[in-house]
Amino acid sequence: MPVAEVNDIQIAYEMYGDGEPLILIHGFGYNKSAWIAQIDDLSNHFKVITIDVRGSGESSHPEESFIMDTLVEDLKGLMDVIKIEKAHLMGWSMGSMIIQNFVLKYPERAKKLVLIGTNAGFPSKDGILMLRDSLIKIYDLRKKDPEAAFFQLARFVFSPKFRKKMEKNPTEKTHGIMSPEELIAESTEHQTTPKDLKHLADIIGAHNTLDRLDAIKNETLVIVGTKDTLTPVISNKQLHENLPNSKLEVIEGAGHKVFFENQPEVNPIIIDFLKP
Repeated sequence: MPVAEVNDIQIAYEMYGDGEPLILIHGFGYNKSAWIAQIDDLSNHFKVITIDVRGSGESSHPEESFIMDTLVEDLKGLMDVIKIEKAHLMGWSMGSMIIQNFVLKYPERAKKLVLIGTNAGFPSKDGILMLRDSLIKIYDLRKKDPEAAFFQLARFVFSPKFRKKMEKNPTEKTHGIMSPEELIAESTEHQTTPKDLKHLADIIGAHNTLDRLDAIKNETLVIVGTKDTLTPVISNKQLHENLPNSKLEVIEGAGHKVFFENQPEVNPIIIDFLKP
């Protein structure tokens, strides 16, 4: 696994395929493995780069707190190190928040944007603090019972129908990719610690781009599932309505992790949008 020395830390990343560069940025509490359902399809058309955000996965986990601009500079620094002048950017939840702030600061470094299950800011910090505390409890539970921890987290990111299907068929590979049993085993690796969760939650809680979205001129695709309870349809619609060059795709019945749950529907939408 390659790492880049960026801003006095290490940023872990992986690259797949050839073509125009497409950088994927994961959500809160996750790491680059979140994109397992996208890599094969997208790398047939693009040079896909998945990264671990500071405080996540195999990147550095600093003791000191940091701010959104730190994550923006990490992304720019990584692009500089791997010599990518301009890229398509795709993010999920927190990852899309990072992208919004990145493009506002470095518009010349971004091509098209794909923002999945996200928002332009939370109405209050209470929700993200409750999620942070829930993820810390799940982290502790994972030490004793990884399966229970996985399905507890699934309540936040998947629709009830999809979660129940996974619970009923733990050995069946979802879309032929990975089974719940395999995902449970993977969830115990390279975890986001309580310290990391607190740092990242503070950043998400302070995120607010609503009054600046009209400055983002990039073609943008906003994707959300109708069963997303963390960043609901109304939040993504608000984002879409304030981005001057965007389109909105609402995926019926899908939860927050819509790109995994509805992979066969979502991947072609992304590819069609990003292709010239």
